[in-house]
Amino acid sequence: MASPSRADESEDLAFLADYLVRPDPLDPRLGITVAGVDQGGAPVETRVVTERALTLYLNAQEIVTMMTIGDHPEHLAVGYLLNQNMLKPDDVVTDVDYDAELDVVVVRTERKTNYEDKLRKRTLTSGCAQGTAFGDLMDVIDEARLPHAELRTSWLYALTHKINRTPSLYLAAGAIHGCVLCERDRPLVYMEDVGRHNAVDKVAGYMHRHGIDPADKIFYTTGRLTSEMVIKTVRMGIPVLVSRSGFTAWGVELARKAGLTLVGRARGKRFIVLSGAERIVFDQDLAYVAEESAKHRRKGASDKEGADD
Repeated sequence: MASPSRADESEDLAFLADYLVRPDPLDPRLGITVAGVDQGGAPVETRVVTERALTLYLNAQEIVTMMTIGDHPEHLAVGYLLNQNMLKPDDVVTDVDYDAELDVVVVRTERKTNYEDKLRKRTLTSGCAQGTAFGDLMDVIDEARLPHAELRTSWLYALTHKINRTPSLYLAAGAIHGCVLCERDRPLVYMEDVGRHNAVDKVAGYMHRHGIDPADKIFYTTGRLTSEMVIKTVRMGIPVLVSRSGFTAWGVELARKAGLTLVGRARGKRFIVLSGAERIVFDQDLAYVAEESAKHRRKGASDKEGADD
């Protein structure tokens, strides 16, 4: 069988033009090449992702120092503050300053802020490169009023196929998570980082800074559907959360309580819905859906049904 022409390959990747933001795996700031040996003792070189400390200030107050790959620090800072309930959706952000030499980002607001007491009571959350959540974040679940959007299975299969073929730092180096803001069958904003909480915060910050309406959006993540991911998705006002990985029991419980549609283990033809199935429209003939290509298979993409990140 003849191999596809360059013109065919270019047409196949035409969807990349739909992205507002997507990974740049060739960015030299985000990874380095390291020498080593393989399982047979042969010398090899491999690309590994970078980690750098980023210190976040809200006005004059130091909030947190987080480990990140270092791209989109302004979006990460704003998204973190939103998802920690330190910024309100209607807060006016007057400036976001990033100093690359000091690895410091300062978010300034019209409203005076002081979170000294709140900073004393943190809750460690699940996931690699542990994130933090504050005690009052559970209020967002009790007060959730998510829109009645739909998720067509034809959109879901198109999205997973496109995301798997998008050039990314994960495919180049691994050891990283990705989160993607989608609309219908179009991936729009694709962010990566060493922790899934950082990746989702970058998307949240981008949405806030660009005034993107969450009501008809779909949120995709490569990581597990934990309580943290559910809380942050609900806080952003997005009604559908999709993952190629699996679930935690508390993540499912919170999603059901908030009315969030929760789709997990979305690989190839397969997926499982454990919350909000009423939003699903089954319009795709599975005979026309391909299994996931090994070339684009990602972390946790074992053929075993229960394999997760």
